[in-house]
Amino acid sequence: MTKHHAAPGISGRIFGLETEYGLLVQGSGPEELMEESRLLVAAYPGVWAGPWDYRSEDPRRDTRGFRVDHLSYDHTDAAYDRPDRGSHLTGEQQRSDRVLANGARLYNDHGHPEYSTPECRSLRDLVAHDRAGERIILECARLREREIGRAVSLFKNNTDFHGASYGCHENYLCRRDVPFEKLLNGLLPFLVTRILFAGAGKTGVETGGGPLAKECLFQLSQRADFFTEIASVDTLAKRPIFNTRDEPHADPRLWRRLHVICGDANLSEFATALKVGTTSLVLDLIESGWEPLFRLRDPVKALQSVSRDPSFRWLVELDDGRTLRATDLQRIYLRDAQALLAGGDVDTDWTLREWERVLADLDRDPFAAEDRLDWVAKRKLLETYIEAEGLWWEDPALRSLDLAYHDLDADQGLYAALEEAGQIVRLVDEERITCSTQRPPSDTRAAVRGELVRRFGPEAARIGWSRVGFKGGDRPHWAPLPVELGSEGVSALLSRLGAVKTVPEALRCLREESGEVDDPQRI
Repeated sequence: MTKHHAAPGISGRIFGLETEYGLLVQGSGPEELMEESRLLVAAYPGVWAGPWDYRSEDPRRDTRGFRVDHLSYDHTDAAYDRPDRGSHLTGEQQRSDRVLANGARLYNDHGHPEYSTPECRSLRDLVAHDRAGERIILECARLREREIGRAVSLFKNNTDFHGASYGCHENYLCRRDVPFEKLLNGLLPFLVTRILFAGAGKTGVETGGGPLAKECLFQLSQRADFFTEIASVDTLAKRPIFNTRDEPHADPRLWRRLHVICGDANLSEFATALKVGTTSLVLDLIESGWEPLFRLRDPVKALQSVSRDPSFRWLVELDDGRTLRATDLQRIYLRDAQALLAGGDVDTDWTLREWERVLADLDRDPFAAEDRLDWVAKRKLLETYIEAEGLWWEDPALRSLDLAYHDLDADQGLYAALEEAGQIVRLVDEERITCSTQRPPSDTRAAVRGELVRRFGPEAARIGWSRVGFKGGDRPHWAPLPVELGSEGVSALLSRLGAVKTVPEALRCLREESGEVDDPQRI
């Protein structure tokens, strides 16, 4: 079996984001959001193919080598997700899956429209496609508004402030031959403390107690309140900091897919890029054999205490009894990444430089990062409002402003206002974002998927990240979409596909690329 190792540096790794959006429809209650989300997704006006290929997915399979009997579920969500609601629709109709010509996926996830970016290799591609998702979702909302004559609001956040949380998940291709324990031990302290720059900010505390809960008026992370476990396959309840779901969407002999569910949804392009860039570099460290010489005593407690600490000291307790500032813990990762990975590629050097600068700002004066970090920008806005209006943090108006920060409507959203005023660092321009709503990245298999959707979408029987099935008799005719395709391989395959005119020719082309010579109708 051929070994495929990701090259060191950010451009040597494939990654992507999945973002669930908060939805509010004027005149509709929570029990109607499943249907409202489905109809919003169905309003997508562009080219798409579907349904999704769920046959290659198993959310109960654990990367530690077993399959769990059941997944935990959220009782609050379950109250609005009963089988009798929309029972006239099949599961596929309820999910309303669309695979888009830009290589992305758009669907209804338990009452939240969700956008999954195509696979990316560069941070700016990822940021552009994440922002493209915002534009696509908002366009669907505008079309739905015209259809029903009522306001449809979308929020890129992680909580409804009534006990329900929805996610922004990151995905990273990583090597299968790295033992699970090394991944867990290497990533856990980093994931707990990266909310220093990746948190989206939040007023108050929703769940959990502890000494800091009552005095916490504002915290770094929207998601920190909702995590109770260190590691498990669950995502809807009993959420773990380290998710162990084993769905590689690639050759399982060679690859894992690290599925990170503990992050916030960022509006700041800078925060998105730094979050993904630093995580990619920590994976590079671990894959090189690096291991941290420390462990956190209680990672769940540490996540919440860092998020809620009003003093900005952000202390974490290690298992040997020492305490360490979270910024200093991050510097351990930064120092070793600088020593081992500097000069790898443009994105790597950008990440190392900005990682160091942000940590220095957080130690010196967190508000120096208000043009780059969501939680800092939001806190500054709220403090300005409190001072101007003579309010205090417990005032209900603050929670409304918190939500308004995340509103995608350019006329309503507070983040959008900061961006329009030039007070936020940008990494991509509007032209690139608009292009990304239609075109996939050119250096991953997403470009091949997008080309197939654009040219042969109506003839697709099922489509997923790693394969596509076209209609043909009783069962689909399948062809793989290899994850190992690099920029040159993608370009060559697209050139070959450009010369074909029919689905059978396209299937033959894809199979030849992957070394298959027969017609694998496997389900």
